[in-house]
Amino acid sequence: GLMNYLAWAQATYQPESGSGTAFNLSAAFDASVTQIYLPLLAGSALRLLGSGDEIQGLIALMQKEQGLSFIKTTPAIFNVLAATLTKDQIKNVAPVMVLGGEALDVRACAIWRGHSPDTRLMNEYGPTETVVGCAIYQAKDTDQNSVPIGSPIWNTQIYILDASLNPLPVGVTGELYIAGVGLARGYLNRAGLTAERFLANPFEPGTRMYRSGDLARW
Repeated sequence: GLMNYLAWAQATYQPESGSGTAFNLSAAFDASVTQIYLPLLAGSALRLLGSGDEIQGLIALMQKEQGLSFIKTTPAIFNVLAATLTKDQIKNVAPVMVLGGEALDVRACAIWRGHSPDTRLMNEYGPTETVVGCAIYQAKDTDQNSVPIGSPIWNTQIYILDASLNPLPVGVTGELYIAGVGLARGYLNRAGLTAERFLANPFEPGTRMYRSGDLARW
């Protein structure tokens, strides 16, 4: 599952361009996988920002250095960056911003695109149970009230189902289920919770799917 994500991310985010990226998230947070492994797989630099404030350390790096390969952070930190950095700092800092862990604010995206229209703002969705990220969407000017989670990454399937696990049509809200090579085996020493959240996949016999608990619609 990890190799599937990293191979997809390397092809999608192209970390071999630029001067590397920053490691400012906790290693206990699965989003740090992108920060740590992508630049190393591309033979690029990984800048360790220390154990101080993760926001201030990232701001300091972005203020003094341009041309990073990509930046991976949370939407909450992205909001601060959009409100703190100058137009010139935003314009040249990195060609790709990978944002995940919570809902992405369309207002912060509008600020960033206004200063750097060529930067790709990638909304990466994925519970830890599915290895870092399992769906991706590039934010657009046409996004209105919210930013979608987009489409599944390689070797991943996403279903929106009703309470009886029946697929729902476009426009109808249901629960989001995830299948594919990125699924975890389950929860350590928690057989009951594993059975509740990791179900047999009725659409691909012999495989499983993860019940995310998130509501979504096509």
